[in-house]
Amino acid sequence: MRADDGTAYELGGLTADVDGGFLATGGVARVAAALAAGELPKADVGGLRVGSPIAQPGKVVCIGMNYRRHAEETGATPPTEPVVFMKAPDVVVGPGDDVLIPRGSTSTDWEVELGVVIGKTARYLDSVEEALEYVAGYVVSNDVSERALQFRTAQWDKGKSCENFNPLGPALVPAGEVPDPQDLGLRLWINGEKKQDSSTKDMIFSVAEIIHHLSQVMVLRPGDLINTGTPEGVALGQPDPKPYLRDGDVVELEIDGLGRQRQVARQA
Repeated sequence: MRADDGTAYELGGLTADVDGGFLATGGVARVAAALAAGELPKADVGGLRVGSPIAQPGKVVCIGMNYRRHAEETGATPPTEPVVFMKAPDVVVGPGDDVLIPRGSTSTDWEVELGVVIGKTARYLDSVEEALEYVAGYVVSNDVSERALQFRTAQWDKGKSCENFNPLGPALVPAGEVPDPQDLGLRLWINGEKKQDSSTKDMIFSVAEIIHHLSQVMVLRPGDLINTGTPEGVALGQPDPKPYLRDGDVVELEIDGLGRQRQVARQA
C-alpha cells in the first residue's frame, strides 16, 4: 500500500492479497490501525511492476451511458434506469500495463471511470441511503472498449472483455477517505492531448443509486468491482475519422484523490 506522501508499505504480515476475504473481514480498518501504530514495514518498490490494487474480482459490473454529456455526444437517449453489462474478471490488470489492441481491431476506445470496490455483501438493499456503507473503496478504472465488437450484437460484453481491457489502480482508496464520490474530477489524455475532462457530478445515476439497483438484480460480494460509467470525450463520440487507439499511443488518466494511470497501447 502507499500512504498519502507516496511511501510504500508492506502488507504481507496482514494478508497475502487484497481480495474479497480480506475486505469482508475488516481488512481496510486493520491496515489503517497498523499504519497508525507504526507496525507496517516500509517496502522498496523501485522499478517493480505495479499490479491491480485488488486481486481478480469475482465479477466486474459496468454501467453504460451514465453521464449526461456522454449520452449526448453518442446520440443516445439518456437511460431511465442503469444500463448494466459485464466484463470478464480476468481483464483486470495493473495501472501501467499495456492496453492490448485486439487483432483486426480498428476501433479500440478509452474510458476513464470511477471504480467502486464492494466491501461487504449487498443483497436486496432496502434504501439508496444505506448503499455507500457497502463500499470498501474507490479506484481509477479504464474501461477499454472495442466498439465494432461491442455493437456487433445487442450484448456489449463481447467488446468489453478482450485481453488487458481493464487497467485498475494505482491504489484502492478507502471509502472513508472519499467524502463525496459525486464530486470527483476525472480526466484522460491520449499522447498528451486531453480528451476527457469532467466530474462525477454529471452522472445520471449516483454511486449509491447504482449499488442499490444492482443489489435488487444480483448479489454484490466483497471484492466485486463496479465501473460506474465514462464521461464525454471518448473516440466513439468524435467526428470521423474517429481517433481510436493505435499501436504506440500513450494513455494517461486520473481521478481527484485516487491517483493516475499510464498505459501504452500495443498491438496484440
